[in-house]
Amino acid sequence: MISTAIALQDATGNAVIDITTMIKAKSIYNARHEMTDAEFADAMFNYSAHLASVTATLVTEAVMTKDQLDELLTTIREMNAMGKDSE
Repeated sequence: MISTAIALQDATGNAVIDITTMIKAKSIYNARHEMTDAEFADAMFNYSAHLASVTATLVTEAVMTKDQLDELLTTIREMNAMGKDSE
């Protein structure tokens, strides 16, 4: 259980220092005075969405084996197909 908690903490930290995440944060920080409020809000939303996505990916990799992840993706595809069939 402790190893899982450490893996989750590491995954979250790694998401924050991910190179793409850092580039996005730097771009927003450097351009913040040149943006309108709407542009800044949009940039922050995109940054937040990116950070959440990277965090979710790394956390999933930390707590699931490759086989478990493959099984999850297969189940999601099957559920999506069933939903399309019922329309």
